[in-house]
Amino acid sequence: MIGAADGKPMLGGVKVVDLTSVVFGPYCTHILAELGAEVIKVETPGAGDSFRWSGKAVATPGMSPGFMAINRGKQSIALDLKADADLATMKALLADADVFVVNVRGKAVERLGLDYEAVKAINPNIIYAHCVGFGQDGPYADLQAYDDVIQAATGAATLLPRVDGNPRARYLPSLIADKVAGLHAAYAVLAAIIHKLRTGEGQKVEVPMFEAFTHFMYLEHLAGLTFDPPNAPVGYFRQLDPDRQPFPTSDGYISIVAYSDDAWPRVFALLGKPEFLDDERFATRKLRTVNLALLYQEMARLTPGFTTAELLARCHAAQIPAQPVRDLADIMTDPHLAATGFFRRQEHPSEGAYFAMDHPVRFSPALDSASRLAPLLGEQSDRIRQGASDDEE
Repeated sequence: MIGAADGKPMLGGVKVVDLTSVVFGPYCTHILAELGAEVIKVETPGAGDSFRWSGKAVATPGMSPGFMAINRGKQSIALDLKADADLATMKALLADADVFVVNVRGKAVERLGLDYEAVKAINPNIIYAHCVGFGQDGPYADLQAYDDVIQAATGAATLLPRVDGNPRARYLPSLIADKVAGLHAAYAVLAAIIHKLRTGEGQKVEVPMFEAFTHFMYLEHLAGLTFDPPNAPVGYFRQLDPDRQPFPTSDGYISIVAYSDDAWPRVFALLGKPEFLDDERFATRKLRTVNLALLYQEMARLTPGFTTAELLARCHAAQIPAQPVRDLADIMTDPHLAATGFFRRQEHPSEGAYFAMDHPVRFSPALDSASRLAPLLGEQSDRIRQGASDDEE
């Protein structure tokens, strides 16, 4: 249990019961596990978390790459919460938990008898984090939500059409809404833990994916709609600029960012055409901003005269931010990530050799999260059941 100044590192001693699946909730509990919390993942017997089947397993069905990445360091117990004995085990786990993270919809969790008031009656000081699709005080409260649905509902699916002119709505090819909401849930739980340390009190924390992702997306994209009346269109113009894209080189693409106005002379000097800025259209800072598209277009015309490596060296020498456009399949060969040991080769008892990503945030003392393993379905069921039984006696 949580205790002030108990000498334990990070989240050591914090017990989390995790009734979540797919990515939103599991990403939250993944972070808590990375930070040292004891995370007990409750899964459905037989199938388990559906994300177990999100990719090709090597040895054991249900041990997909995505599942292994987002569930390492957790323990798994298989419980049928519609069975009285398994529900009793679940309640015994909650009686001794610091945190309960759940992403079952409101009415369904009530039917199970695991809503906040019911769990609070078992454990008055528990932190109850409810990961939901939509805020529970709005008309969408009972609707299902997945990443695609939230990208559509927030307008994220209209971003690419604004850039390339293709009117077809498209999803951003990442589980970005799930992961953003998971990050919100993780910091919310950490804040509630601090509150509990100070007051001794638990609380209910609601994390709605729709609201979390809307907040994330519209920090910059609300733009002119910020004011009443609006003074400009919606959308942050820099991110929606069709010309502000990776530039072609003779052997690939490169990202070059001339973010500050004083960078432009250095950019065109390294591209071998400093005189381009002598044009009256670029005589002042305001004119350079107004004619930004022309600057990008000229860059795109000049960059194919260089290899990616040549441009990268010139940009870094001139203190211009730049990186090569790397293919997804080549990320593990990145020299910086190799030098920092970001991808670590591990051995899983059943799945064999695999690569785990190091936790991106660094602490002193360092975390040892990458060496922790993802569990097989119900791998710790017997031990956890026995522990819950002992706690009841």
